[in-house]
Amino acid sequence: MRIVNVFLAISFMLFLNFSRGNCQNAAPQLGKSSMKEVIAAMTLEEKSKLVAGTGMRFGGGPTVGEVDNKVPGSAGATYPIPRLGIPAIVVADGPAGIRISPFRGKDSTQTYYCTAFPVATLLASTWDTELVKKVGEAMGNEVLEYGVDVILGPGLNIHRNPLGGRNFEYFSEDPYLTGKLTAAIVKGIQSKGVGTSVKHFAANNQETNRNTINTIASERALREIYLEGFRVGIQEGEPWTVMSSYNKINGPYTSENKELLTNILRDEWKYNGFVMTDWFGGKDPIAQMIAGNDLLMPGTPNQSKAILEAVQNGKLDVAILDRNIEKILNIILKSPSFKNYKYSNKPNLKANAETARMVAAEGMILLKNDGKALPIAVNAKNIAAFGNTSYDIVTGGTGSGDVNEAYSISMVTGLTNAGYKVDGEIEKLYNDFIKAEVAKRPRQRGFMLPPPLPQMVVSGELIAKKAKETDLALITIGRNSGEFADRKLENDFYLNDTEKDLIKNVSTAFRALGKKVVIVLNIGGVIEVNS
Repeated sequence: MRIVNVFLAISFMLFLNFSRGNCQNAAPQLGKSSMKEVIAAMTLEEKSKLVAGTGMRFGGGPTVGEVDNKVPGSAGATYPIPRLGIPAIVVADGPAGIRISPFRGKDSTQTYYCTAFPVATLLASTWDTELVKKVGEAMGNEVLEYGVDVILGPGLNIHRNPLGGRNFEYFSEDPYLTGKLTAAIVKGIQSKGVGTSVKHFAANNQETNRNTINTIASERALREIYLEGFRVGIQEGEPWTVMSSYNKINGPYTSENKELLTNILRDEWKYNGFVMTDWFGGKDPIAQMIAGNDLLMPGTPNQSKAILEAVQNGKLDVAILDRNIEKILNIILKSPSFKNYKYSNKPNLKANAETARMVAAEGMILLKNDGKALPIAVNAKNIAAFGNTSYDIVTGGTGSGDVNEAYSISMVTGLTNAGYKVDGEIEKLYNDFIKAEVAKRPRQRGFMLPPPLPQMVVSGELIAKKAKETDLALITIGRNSGEFADRKLENDFYLNDTEKDLIKNVSTAFRALGKKVVIVLNIGGVIEVNS
């Protein structure tokens, strides 16, 4: 009798455990159950968190939200719901190449450098969609193998003003060219199974007051200029995501603008991906949900709380929340994270550098070549290189468009590698000057662009001496710009007096002896050269 009772007890316990296991496994799973079932199984709290990101870390300091550190240095991630089979997807900056941390913790045995591809303005100068697509393929390889799901690029705002601080991130002042190149690079990146986020939608053409500026534009100007590049790029490239911009357009913030995000983007252009905010963009999370801005990035607890309470008190229809969630989940389904891709952390950096080198050559512009100064004659083996940037090259803009590359090749190093001899006396003077001036710079905060170095003054005596000793003069003029600030006219768009004197004095001395002078503009945004 005791044996039978023990048997019955064991059977009952096994039945209970089996039932509990079935209950635990009964939750719908993304990719296996219908989308409707998965969304219906979410709690309201889970929904409110999924439409806001998991936060970001500020310079190693405190976090906002629940940061996912899968890829250190990435810009953020979405909120995971493991019980429903929903992983976090990782997003990282990258209009000119993926921007992540090159080091992780105290481990210095492995690095995570990325390729600094030529900036978008140079890509546009190639007028070659197939070449730009190849850049996208190389970029996509690094996104995939470093464990990122979506790269935050390309940028395609119009060059409305030559002083735009982020013009280097954007292709052109022409919407047709912009749209075609956007589609090309998007196709290239997404061919690797990762996503893009075309930005900044729309009319984000200045950094000055970018979070508050109200762009007043007519319907015709918007349609023909500021939206047309996005239309072509989105319809032909089919990016996974679109990033709304910081600014307002004719009143409302773009991320709270239903006419822009729903009527135009979804209804007219038939876009099926999801829209995310720029980081901390917009003001009202409820208005953003209603407008069709599906994901708030990087996400804060207060945003999730506001959305939760808005549904509870009837200010936000849960059907709108579900609509936005479905768009996010449709993209998560495509992602490497959902597919459990075993990323290697070893992209093909060598091949990608070769691609970058090839497209850089194709995009360089020869403004004039009087007297066939270029190519440099075979017998011109001794070069006098002037200008700070001959030695301290600008590889790309700053801010979220920057890339942590492993190395860069200066102008003089490139010439040396090609078999030319660069005058050592001038080289030492410039290197010593640059080192001293860099040491004087105040410590920079985050993305901010450091102040430009003053141009070294070169004496007339030294110039005359080198005109006799060397075969050719090279003068490099450099400019840089970045996020948070637009460029200035003086000492930026215009050459400063020291630069003008340098060009005049070197040109006069070398030409008097029948020798050539080559000027290189190492710039990401245009400068005035008539003077």
